[in-house]
Amino acid sequence: MMNCCGLLTVQKEPVPLKSIEVELEVRDHVATVVSTLNYQNKEDKPIEAVFVFPLPGDAAVCHFSAKMGQKEIVAEVKEKQEAREEYDDALSSGQQAFLLEESDQSPDVFSMSVGCLPPGESASIRLEYVTELAVQADEGLRFCLPAVLNPRYTPQGSEAPTVQVNSVPASLVPYSLSFSARVSSPRPISKVESSCSLDPLQFLNTDQTQATVKLGAGHKFDRDVEVLIYYKDAHQPTAVVEAGQASAKPGTLMGDPVVMVSLFPEFPQSVMSSVASCGEFVFLMDRSGSMDCNINSSRQQETRIGSARDTLLLLLKSLPMGCYFNIYSFGSSYEHIFPVEYSEKTMEEALKVVEKMKADLGGTEILEALQDIYKQPCIPKQPRQLFIFTDGEVDNTKQVLDLVKKNSGSHRCFSFGIGEGASSALINGLAREGGGHAQFITGSDRMQPKVMQSLRFALQPAVEDVSVTWDLPKGTSVMVVSPPITTIFQGQRTLLYGRLTGQVGAAHSEWKMRLQLSVISVFILTIHRLAARTLIRSLETEDIDNLEKDDYEAKKKKVVELSVQSGVSSAFTAFVAVNRDSGEATHGPLVRRDIPVPSKCFVFVFAFNVTCPSIMSFRSVGLDEIEVIPPKQPPRDPFLQLVSLQKASGCWLLDSALAAALGKTCEEMNNEVWATILALIWLHGFKSDAKEEWELLSMKAVLWLRAQKGSNRINNGLNYNDLRPAVSPLSTPFTDI
Repeated sequence: MMNCCGLLTVQKEPVPLKSIEVELEVRDHVATVVSTLNYQNKEDKPIEAVFVFPLPGDAAVCHFSAKMGQKEIVAEVKEKQEAREEYDDALSSGQQAFLLEESDQSPDVFSMSVGCLPPGESASIRLEYVTELAVQADEGLRFCLPAVLNPRYTPQGSEAPTVQVNSVPASLVPYSLSFSARVSSPRPISKVESSCSLDPLQFLNTDQTQATVKLGAGHKFDRDVEVLIYYKDAHQPTAVVEAGQASAKPGTLMGDPVVMVSLFPEFPQSVMSSVASCGEFVFLMDRSGSMDCNINSSRQQETRIGSARDTLLLLLKSLPMGCYFNIYSFGSSYEHIFPVEYSEKTMEEALKVVEKMKADLGGTEILEALQDIYKQPCIPKQPRQLFIFTDGEVDNTKQVLDLVKKNSGSHRCFSFGIGEGASSALINGLAREGGGHAQFITGSDRMQPKVMQSLRFALQPAVEDVSVTWDLPKGTSVMVVSPPITTIFQGQRTLLYGRLTGQVGAAHSEWKMRLQLSVISVFILTIHRLAARTLIRSLETEDIDNLEKDDYEAKKKKVVELSVQSGVSSAFTAFVAVNRDSGEATHGPLVRRDIPVPSKCFVFVFAFNVTCPSIMSFRSVGLDEIEVIPPKQPPRDPFLQLVSLQKASGCWLLDSALAAALGKTCEEMNNEVWATILALIWLHGFKSDAKEEWELLSMKAVLWLRAQKGSNRINNGLNYNDLRPAVSPLSTPFTDI
């Protein structure tokens, strides 16, 4: 009889994974993550523990090893099928073996197999990866340790293998997490924040360029751990030169020095104040069943789809007159309105469509909706800007990214991952391949400020046709590893990787003026591995699936060689380790144990569609394939109520609804000029902390007011001082008019 002591799943099966220890080291804007997974077999039979888990989509996995007692086995990178066969052969022989491989469909999902762990024995698995840190709207660097892996939706008719995920509600995750971080930078550290409870930040030196922080005690690995790091003088460009690996062959990526240049430009205000008045804005909204989940645990009544509706309201109100727009929504099918010119009539019609949007379209099939968008001819002199909102639970990530890349010359793509568990590979990949910007809405984040930042990116004059000139010592040359830079936005950092040959000296870059970049030698092959990951990803996304067989095999061989040489994982390779010195082989049937991961898409309700046969099937598929009763909607936010009353031209009309929103009577507002000014004063006075959300629609209102000067619609002598008593108190001075 099986011994069921220890941790148990909801199916009453033992969980051999006991704890996870994570050490994060951040150097400037690059992170090295070391995770130690502690396993123990408390059963009376040998087991195979299989753990399918998320990692950042742009992470470079560079180390995998196992330790049993005093013996450590370091895994090798091999061609994926070869690694699988070696692992299977070892298990057949009763030997201990370990396998780590990337999902064939999505680079942010990995599978770790711990095979032939004998009864009573323990093993510590060490996994190491390096990753770049993305810059947020407030210039903080974002690191996310993903824990949540929601079930990925597989489109109907797909022949691709499905990622099998053993998910449980986040509250039932049976293993613990310890997390510590060390941060160092050439610039002082301002602060470190997190979505989880942290111990106080400890500075290690007087200039505050080094610090440590730990996760609060008692944390379970039941949600993503997000850490935001803020530096002073964040826009200072930097360069890092890393010496090559001594054992590697000179003239190769790993053998030569590699330079990483970071550009984080800050444009003059005169440039940023100009806003484009043209463009075709396409909003693609996820309406799959999982969008009915709560956006986070602190705001139980706010669903993902509800927040998305409010965000579309802000977006539509903030668009410039003269542009074009379209709204698509998708699930198992897709719907859309035809591209229309932005006017009061079309805006109001679109808002009626938005108000009726529900998470009622079934599964997450984004590919067909994108295909239809790209079939539509672009409007002359109206640059296409695509905004994609999704909780990112798709199983055909690579197909989606391939499609966006093929059409990257005709548009820019801005992507938004909603809620924990959104695929970082999908969200970051959409923006990367579409030349746009990615945002994640997790924890206590509000969607609106992040989306409005991306709209400002889309409206601002983008820096295009970017070139970098390298001023290197005589006899030194650089081979750029990164894909060409297409655009750079205010508030967006760009990294360049290059392989250096010859004598390595100081590097210069040109950005409207010549800048001397500080050059430091740090890290231990971190930059090389990130450069290798960048090159591997470029090769993997070169439409590899549509190549002729010989060309495909040649491209695959190139990826495998680079992956093996650099020790960095790829879609065509895997890490494998076999304990060939374990003594006597393990005998007896091998019992498989799937390690559960937390999912945020499980809601325990008893009101569901009759097509859902049982509560168990509800738990196994998540929300994309069932219908749930949405929670009762809370009263509408006064800010959104005020925004909803603004006209497309930018003004507010004098009516009872606006008076009620402002707490006034119609008699106190003589005409629409007064009404518009009072609305702006209310925004500045009561919503100054949310200026990034209403700044664009405020600019429209100011332009409208200026156009009324000299007309009989505005009273002579009307000025802001006359209005100051009308709304009080004001938290900021009103200077726009």
